[in-house]
Amino acid sequence: MIYKDYVNYMNSIDGEIIKKAKNIKLLILDVDGVLTDGGIYISEDNIESKKFYAQDGHGLIMLKNIGIEIAIISGRYSKAVDHRGNELGCKRIIQNSKDKLKEFHNTFAQKFNLKDVCFVGDDIVDMPLMKEVGLAITVPNANYNNLSSHAHWVTPRKGGYGAVRDVCDLIILAKK
Repeated sequence: MIYKDYVNYMNSIDGEIIKKAKNIKLLILDVDGVLTDGGIYISEDNIESKKFYAQDGHGLIMLKNIGIEIAIISGRYSKAVDHRGNELGCKRIIQNSKDKLKEFHNTFAQKFNLKDVCFVGDDIVDMPLMKEVGLAITVPNANYNNLSSHAHWVTPRKGGYGAVRDVCDLIILAKK
């Protein structure tokens, strides 16, 4: 998608989605399939690595600069996620989560109302939290076909290829 088409697409988003995005104070991201393409790279020395999209990171920094808190809740553990999350200034990085909704209540509920939260997920384990937040977003490469019926918005780009940047741009557009 060229820039002009992208701007036109972002400006064509439903007004209800923009209203929801305007209220966001906390963005929570899943990792595999959202912040990454879902691939897990393991070297012959058994060292795991992940590929992160630079424009996603820039979008997260821009969100942070306008006062939006960023957090990660992932079902797996990876040192690469700790490193990237810390590099981007994530307030909380929760890994090995078996219940993301419970993690939200245990970690964020005292500070944030669910309606002020955007969660981006791509799999069936993300559905309970998606059903509760003010703005639920998924990616076109989501693993569970029915997930988009529980999302308010599906990003134009796939996870690991700019989907998180799309979310950042949506929130920034809504806050203007």
